[in-house]
Amino acid sequence: MVVAYDDAELVEIACVTTALDGANRLGAGPPYETCLVTPQGRPVRCASGLVVAAQAPLERTRGPVDTLLVVGGPGHTAAALNGSLVGHVRRLAGVSRRVASVCTGAGVLARAGLLDGRRATTHWAFAEEMARNYPAVDVDATPLYLRDGHVCTSAGVTGALDLTLAFVEEDHGPALARSLARQMVTYLQRSGNQAQISTFVNAPAPDHRTVRRTVEHITEHLDGDLGTTALAELAGVSARHLARLFLGHVGRTPAQFVRLARAEAAAHLLVSTTLPLASVARRCGFSSAETMRQVFLDHYGTTPSQHRTVHGPV
Repeated sequence: MVVAYDDAELVEIACVTTALDGANRLGAGPPYETCLVTPQGRPVRCASGLVVAAQAPLERTRGPVDTLLVVGGPGHTAAALNGSLVGHVRRLAGVSRRVASVCTGAGVLARAGLLDGRRATTHWAFAEEMARNYPAVDVDATPLYLRDGHVCTSAGVTGALDLTLAFVEEDHGPALARSLARQMVTYLQRSGNQAQISTFVNAPAPDHRTVRRTVEHITEHLDGDLGTTALAELAGVSARHLARLFLGHVGRTPAQFVRLARAEAAAHLLVSTTLPLASVARRCGFSSAETMRQVFLDHYGTTPSQHRTVHGPV
């Protein structure tokens, strides 16, 4: 069951419903029965301007429900402030085997209290706002999707497809999920803990001059000595003070930022060159290819070799 509202994101509705229909065509058994529900059963005008007809009114929908999924979109704020909509989502969640959201749809689940005490993700651009508005939610903007108990949240837009493929694998096994991914000409499945977006573009440049200079030095000298002590000496501050500055302005310690910056640079070299793994590791400042492999597993949920196979040059 997909819950939509005015100014929802059309592609999120389509990713979920098209993938489930594709699973049915490939022999999913029992087959999925999808239903788009909206407030009062009215058609919804999506953010793109296209109008989508509902199949049932949210208010009259009864359980049991297998999967209840709320999509996101520019209308998510108004949806979260709609007491009737939120109340019916909360009611249906109580009779659902699995509850999920895509992108900013997480705000509706949070407003309903369904994410309290849980880890949840959303589109990286809205994560700070969500954490501020719902302090009882442990917001993590890094993964493509997260599962905490029977509640799942996913990142923006096409993260809906990653989440739905994960559901298909859970329900019908990896073989059908792989066949579905091939049919839809998408990744054989991106791991849920793969990062949403590059370290270098996921936030504006730090507004603190010392932090900005240090970040620029890191990104320009990845194969150099980037230990916290060395960076602190370069910045002219103590290592402890530099760590406080980074946490305050970047959200990570210097060591964490260096680790992710090197991983991002390695990911770029892996897909844009045919350099051996050892050469990529050396250029990006890793002590060995094995160290790079461990960082990749932590950050992307995959190995450098697998990353190159999926994204690299043909």
